Amino acid sequence: MKKDIQIPEVSNVYVAVVNEYNDIYKTHDWNAYIINDKDVTLEMVLIVTRGYSETKTTSTMRHKLEKLPSKSYAKIELMQEDILALNNEFKVTFFEDNKMFDKTYLFRKNTVNKNALQPLPLMGAKGVLVR
Repeated sequence: MKKDIQIPEVSNVYVAVVNEYNDIYKTHDWNAYIINDKDVTLEMVLIVTRGYSETKTTSTMRHKLEKLPSKSYAKIELMQEDILALNNEFKVTFFEDNKMFDKTYLFRKNTVNKNALQPLPLMGAKGVLVR
């Protein structure tokens, strides 16, 4: 039975962490985003996040987007500086054309930093991207 289940490969959907200026608190914050670089809308996007190391684990956070239009992006969550020293995992599940897609994106510990910034698709900003 398990061999009959087919989960297609995810392409053109990314998770990025961006260092942005917060006008309200006058600080630079790290924010995680999901980017849909596809030509179709993603439906029922579920994102489960957690940070972990050998000795520490953060709370598991769950996020849901009803729809993520084509060629767009959405903010997932604020990432505090402390958790950048942990492995940060984003499990993303969504439906496209009534097919379920699933992928895990992993930011390894200490890889989210200002030295690793690169141009991001669609956003017009720089950040750390996992494909």
